[in-house]
Amino acid sequence: MTKKIFLIALVISVPVLFTLGKEMDSQDNDQEKVVLELKLPKPMFVGTPRNIRTSNLERITGKKRGPFLVPKGTELLSFNKPVTGSDPEPVIGEMEFVTDGEKSGEEGYFVELGPGVQYVQIDLESSHHLYAILIWHYHSQARVYRDVIVQVSDDADFITGVKTLFNNDHDNSSGLGVGKEKEYIEVNEGRLIDTRGVTARYIRFYSRGNTANDMNHYVEVEVFGTPVK
Repeated sequence: MTKKIFLIALVISVPVLFTLGKEMDSQDNDQEKVVLELKLPKPMFVGTPRNIRTSNLERITGKKRGPFLVPKGTELLSFNKPVTGSDPEPVIGEMEFVTDGEKSGEEGYFVELGPGVQYVQIDLESSHHLYAILIWHYHSQARVYRDVIVQVSDDADFITGVKTLFNNDHDNSSGLGVGKEKEYIEVNEGRLIDTRGVTARYIRFYSRGNTANDMNHYVEVEVFGTPVK
């Protein structure tokens, strides 16, 4: 009797497993992965910085970032898209610098916002599936930017449907919640964030000064994804 029940269960389960396997194969085909091609600016400094003090700094390995895979068809979405921010009159530069494609660490390529919690916001002009974000705050010298927080929404005012993709504010000093990510030293590679296909039109980037001064800077932000069909 026990053997009979076991055989019936086995016969029933095999087609189910086969069907699930076909569905997984189909999903894999729909999400064929390729290496995300990134164009990086030249490095502005070498060696390991010694004078940065922070209790939440990620471990420095000195290794280059490895390849990052994204679904085939992923493209740069943010180039020349509209940028607004919390500081209507930047101290240096223009908001357009954030998405103009210029990533050099030299003077004249970054926008500087005032002290305290500030943000810049990119409008992709329609909702997209987002797979990667790359941020350069300032990479001509070793710095750590405080309370780096990245949020997305389909609401331009970020009142509803807000999702946090990255947050290294470990003590909630910016008032947007405690983050689990580590602080990091700015380098020419930028900070790559895996956005895992989240859907959104607007991306907002917060910071709260840095280890060199109280100001907030952005050289460039790149957002990669695909249109929502």
